[in-house]
Amino acid sequence: MVRNRIRVSMVIGAVFLFVLPAIFAQTGNPYKATGVHDLAGVWIIDHFQPALFPKGTTPPFTPWGEAQFKKANTLVNDPNLACLPHGIPRLMFVPLPMEIFQVPDKVLIYVEAGNQLRQIHVNRGHRNDLDPTYNGDSVGKWEGETLVVDTIGFNDVTWLDHVGLPHSEGLHVVERIHRADHDTLVDDFTIEDTKAYTKPWTASQTYHLKPGWEIAEYVCDNNKYVYHEK
Repeated sequence: MVRNRIRVSMVIGAVFLFVLPAIFAQTGNPYKATGVHDLAGVWIIDHFQPALFPKGTTPPFTPWGEAQFKKANTLVNDPNLACLPHGIPRLMFVPLPMEIFQVPDKVLIYVEAGNQLRQIHVNRGHRNDLDPTYNGDSVGKWEGETLVVDTIGFNDVTWLDHVGLPHSEGLHVVERIHRADHDTLVDDFTIEDTKAYTKPWTASQTYHLKPGWEIAEYVCDNNKYVYHEK
C-alpha cells in the first residue's frame, strides 16, 4: 500500500513538472504581478554542513534523543543507504542543486537529490487527517519578502542532518526563506521536537543562484532492496 502511494506520488510529481513550462508560458510568474518577492531559480548551497551543530557543541537532547543519536551510524543505519527520502530539514542541506518554482497556490522545490519534489501550500492550513510522511506537510505564508514555511506530519524514519540527529513524529519545523540579494537565498530553520530535544533550536543555510543550470537526473543505486541483474 505504502509502496503504491509512493509510486503514484512520483508519477504525479513527474507530470506536474512536465506541465510547469506550459503554465509559465501562459501565465508568467503570478507572484511578480502581485508584488510578492520572487524566489524562483536554480540554487545550490554555499557550504556543505554535514552536522547542524558545530563541532564541540552538544544538541539539547532529551534522554530519548541522546539514546537515538548514539545508535546512529552513517555506514550502517543511515536512511539514505536504502535510498529513502531525505526528510526536512536534511533535504535542504544536500550539496546538490534545487530549483524553486512559484505557481498559483504553491511554491515547489525540485531537488536534484533523489529528484524529489517538495510542495509548499500557500492557500491552506494543515489538514486534520495527515498521514506521517518523510517530508511532512508544508504550508506557507508571505511576510513581506519572506516565505514562512510551517511543516508537520512527519514519520520518524529520517535524520535531521547527515550525521544522525534524530527526531520523532512530533517534529515541527519552521523556515523563513528570503532573498538576501538577487544572487543569495537564505533559509533560517527553527526545529522543535519535545520528545528528542529539551528546547527549540535553530540552523541556517545560504544558497547561491546558478543561472543557466538545470536539474539533472539522479539515480540512487545503492538500494539494498532492489535486484540488479549482473
